[in-house]
Amino acid sequence: MGIVTEAKFHLFKEKILSLALPLSDSDLLNSTFLLQKDKKKKLEIYYTPFDYINENAKVVIVGITPGLHQMKKAYTAVIENRHLSDEELLHQVKKNASFEGTMRKNLTAMLDELELPRHLGISSSSELFGTASHLVYNTSILPYAVFFNHQNFNGSRPNILKTEMLLEYVKNYFIKDISTMENPFIIPLGVNVSKVLDYFYKNKPTLKGFPHPSGSNGHRHRQFRENKEDMKRQMENYFTHKSLGFL
Repeated sequence: MGIVTEAKFHLFKEKILSLALPLSDSDLLNSTFLLQKDKKKKLEIYYTPFDYINENAKVVIVGITPGLHQMKKAYTAVIENRHLSDEELLHQVKKNASFEGTMRKNLTAMLDELELPRHLGISSSSELFGTASHLVYNTSILPYAVFFNHQNFNGSRPNILKTEMLLEYVKNYFIKDISTMENPFIIPLGVNVSKVLDYFYKNKPTLKGFPHPSGSNGHRHRQFRENKEDMKRQMENYFTHKSLGFL
């Protein structure tokens, strides 16, 4: 199946709404929602309704790919908010499901320590998933749920930059989406995301040194502690230059 660059929600909306809550893994991981498969590389990509793009975002938070947990949360949000217009519904999906779980808790705690709320005029980074969602674009370099050998893809194996199928998704979705925005501050979650951004971008304002907030990343506390002061300086420099009109 080829890559389609426009939002796919209209193709899957009714199929998602036909599902009954609570959702099981088999409700989602089947041929109905399978977008692409590479048997040789043991990769599968499934549609996830993260099509909402906030073109006016001041900050872009970039993960690797939605995991099965986020995929379930996203599908559930579609079903529970079926009364909304498509745009409102997809916005709600992003608020409900982006980085949902322990990852979101770890992410917001680190962003608070870096004083991001002060720069955005809010009291807590947790507001970015609620009342201050207009300030952020939560996304992934791979927009739909990717699985390697039937497990959540962690971005390291296979190498995204050396895997044509994955690289096409990066180009046709993430790169295309970011191009519509006016120099937002990009926060890549972890080294695997940073490697992809470094490959494509030389001059975009991108935070260096932020660890992946997953609970399974046992090195995140040390990485954050070692890079904290430098990251605070990077953030301060960006928002100072932005306020002065230099960006």
